[in-house]
Amino acid sequence: MTGSLHLWLIPLLPFAGFLINGLLGRRLPKALVTAVALLASLGSFGVVLINVFSMLGSIHMPASLPVVETFGTWINTGALHIDFSFVLDQLSIIMLLVVTGVGFLIHIYSVGYMAHEEGYWRFFAYMNLFMFFMTVLVLAGNALLMFVGWEGVGLASYLLIGFYFQRTSAADAGKKAFIVNRIGDFGFLIGLFLLLANFGTLTFSEISAKLAANPAWTGGVLTAIALCLLLGAAGKSAQLPLYVWLPDAMEGPTPVSALIHAATMVTAGVYMIARTHTLFDRSPFALGVVAIVGAATALFAATIGLVQNDIKRVLAYSTISQLGYMFLGCGVAAYSAAIFHLMTHAFFKALLFLAAGSVIHAMGGEQDLRKMGGLRNKIPITFWTMTAAVLAIAGFFPFAGFFSKDAILYEAFQHGGSGKVLWFVGVVTALLTSFYMFRLWYLAFTGESRSHDVRPHESPWSMLGPLSLLALLSVVGGWIGIDRFGSFLAPVLGEVGNSATAPGGKQLDIMLSIIAVAVALIGWFIADRLYRQKPDSPARIAAALPTGYSVLVHKYYVDEIYAMTIVRPLLFMSKYFLEWVVDVGLLGGAAWMLAGSATLSGAILQRWQSGNLRSYAAWLAVGAAALLVFVFVPWSTVLANFGIHLGMAGQ
Repeated sequence: MTGSLHLWLIPLLPFAGFLINGLLGRRLPKALVTAVALLASLGSFGVVLINVFSMLGSIHMPASLPVVETFGTWINTGALHIDFSFVLDQLSIIMLLVVTGVGFLIHIYSVGYMAHEEGYWRFFAYMNLFMFFMTVLVLAGNALLMFVGWEGVGLASYLLIGFYFQRTSAADAGKKAFIVNRIGDFGFLIGLFLLLANFGTLTFSEISAKLAANPAWTGGVLTAIALCLLLGAAGKSAQLPLYVWLPDAMEGPTPVSALIHAATMVTAGVYMIARTHTLFDRSPFALGVVAIVGAATALFAATIGLVQNDIKRVLAYSTISQLGYMFLGCGVAAYSAAIFHLMTHAFFKALLFLAAGSVIHAMGGEQDLRKMGGLRNKIPITFWTMTAAVLAIAGFFPFAGFFSKDAILYEAFQHGGSGKVLWFVGVVTALLTSFYMFRLWYLAFTGESRSHDVRPHESPWSMLGPLSLLALLSVVGGWIGIDRFGSFLAPVLGEVGNSATAPGGKQLDIMLSIIAVAVALIGWFIADRLYRQKPDSPARIAAALPTGYSVLVHKYYVDEIYAMTIVRPLLFMSKYFLEWVVDVGLLGGAAWMLAGSATLSGAILQRWQSGNLRSYAAWLAVGAAALLVFVFVPWSTVLANFGIHLGMAGQ
């Protein structure tokens, strides 16, 4: 249905904050910059809450959704008609609550974390811009408007990752994120063109209606469209093979890492697949590829996380791995479970990054876990909030991550023969996740301090307040349960979700949950054994397995392989072929020839244009004589005497 919920205010308020701080922030007092940024993000969150509570108060809420607000015609040419419209339904409600709610908490945290940064106003302008584009992406009623938000978050991520642009590593990381995402975005664009060619529209509701009207339409071009969209999703959500930008994104300020990893950019790919699930449902092959990519990425990134020593990079690979779980959920058509994990992951991953930022703040900027230790009693609030996040991501009952991860693993197990393999990969990944997260926990907080040059101190309440709220959500965020969560999303995603209510399903669900918790306990036990009871063991194991350890430390040499097979050949072609052959040789040569011709002609004309009247008179006489000779001399007769005929045949 159509309605008026003032949805335009949700993205407009952050955009207004971006304009004010971006244009005037350099000259505004810091307090006013802070007020503008916080009020913009809070206002957006407030509009979402007002709409949600107004609909929750109505017994007709399911019937009142979706709400479509159209602000005019965007494109109208021939048979193609695209409106500039926002859509609010059950799926966009969940995403908006996560994006604006968690995003607002990250804004509050940033006030304390970025207090002494020179580009304070610039940072908050970029943060508001990020919120603007992400809310546009979520509210978009058609794929073209979604693509605008999609590209916008790519731009904002480039600006935020490269915030410390004076550092070469940060500037390079921003460029890497931007370029790698262009590869995925190319796939998204091809998918849009195929949608236009085959559906004549980019509006999600019209695409779903045409698919519903043709139940026999499966595979073929739908598979091609789904795979193109998957490529776009893999780039934005950092899945194999386009994950390489996300670890380097740690060069940005820690609040940026929390915003990108938890609430905004990297969840866009999962959201896009869920939003276009009617296409993927018609292609079992495409769904299988989604599941395989997700499972492979989850395991791959988890193995790298085992040996990382930078506290933020451990969390970066954890994010890639957890996004793999979400792709796995989508691949087995458990879209509700995937979105459920997206929501709970936003809580505990934002908490992990912000708590890591608090640790870094306490350590005077130190990020190396090997130089930490003994922080438990020195920063107790940070310790307890991060403990909640570690237990949540490891999958311990009753923390949020247990419920959402368990829902995905259950659905994978139920997904036929291949589902058992996917489930096993997910369980092994859960074991590794528990281990490397408790490894981080032990290295940072327990034992003796390994840094004697720093006096750790607790963070200000502007940072600790968001940590406490996120810790609460990391504990209770999953208690709603997948059944109620799936029922809420059913009008958009279909009746797909946890089927534990099926005959025998409850017993299977309990058994798989016990296995999941047991696996988390095993991961904790191994970490406790290696990093508390026998802290010398990790070094001995690394020395005993030098090849395997080196492969993991160097992240399977993927960056080096990409550099050797893609980056260096492109640079070589750019430098030696495009620069020397095309630019210097062809274009430069042509320019040189034109310049030489002009110079030669000028030299000749310069001789003629001497300014000497007698010279001009002489040239005039020569020209007149030449003209007379040309006109009055019988050239045909003269040439005939030399045996040259001018085509006078027949005369």
